[in-house]
Amino acid sequence: MTDQNRSALVTGGVQGLGAAAAKALADAGVTVAAAHLGAGERAKTFADETGMPVFEWDVSDYDACAQGVKDVEDAIGPLDILVNNAGVNKDVMFHKMDRNDWDAVIGVDLGSMFNVTRHVIGGMRERGFGRIINISSVNAARGQMGQTNYCAAKAGVEGFTRALARESAAKGITVNAIAPGYADTPMVEAVPDEIIEKILDMVPMSRLAEPDEIGRWVRFLAAEDAGFVTGATLPVNGGMRMG
Repeated sequence: MTDQNRSALVTGGVQGLGAAAAKALADAGVTVAAAHLGAGERAKTFADETGMPVFEWDVSDYDACAQGVKDVEDAIGPLDILVNNAGVNKDVMFHKMDRNDWDAVIGVDLGSMFNVTRHVIGGMRERGFGRIINISSVNAARGQMGQTNYCAAKAGVEGFTRALARESAAKGITVNAIAPGYADTPMVEAVPDEIIEKILDMVPMSRLAEPDEIGRWVRFLAAEDAGFVTGATLPVNGGMRMG
């Protein structure tokens, strides 16, 4: 079976890195559905521009994920590729962080790894093929002030990736992560300019990543040709963190 016969779900898939990943997969001939929560007009615009089906549910809710995955598979068929991209941030120094700030980020950024993947992996195991690609962050490894919740979640994503890769390899399923640096996305657009300047000072390439640069790595990891890559975390960060 070629890439053109595959079906994929991208969570957080109607804007930013998720939209870039969805478009990159579609360009490779994959049938793609995108999930979101609360994207409103952006989701409608994305669907109109790309022709991809769009679904709305909360990835931090296990039962909502069960129904959401069912709806996606009813629409485009069994899922061969899953891109776990949905994420939020609630940045605040830890001594000022409240439980809601912690739970919101852990629930979406890490909880979704279980909530979505659990409903997809059984079919992948039965069919003997799967590509699971999880979006982490450069800050999982380097840490970042004001992001203990986010960094904890993204570090968990990388541990989840390695463990699930070991469990799944014999079933023809690869599980990998991408750890982007700061990219030109709506999440980063909300960061004050003076903070962006400080970030760019830490990036040897002195620029933000373009979302398409991340999308191309998603496309590679989803491809037939990437069948011997599993358990990896690919750093796509402009040299912000090396080694």
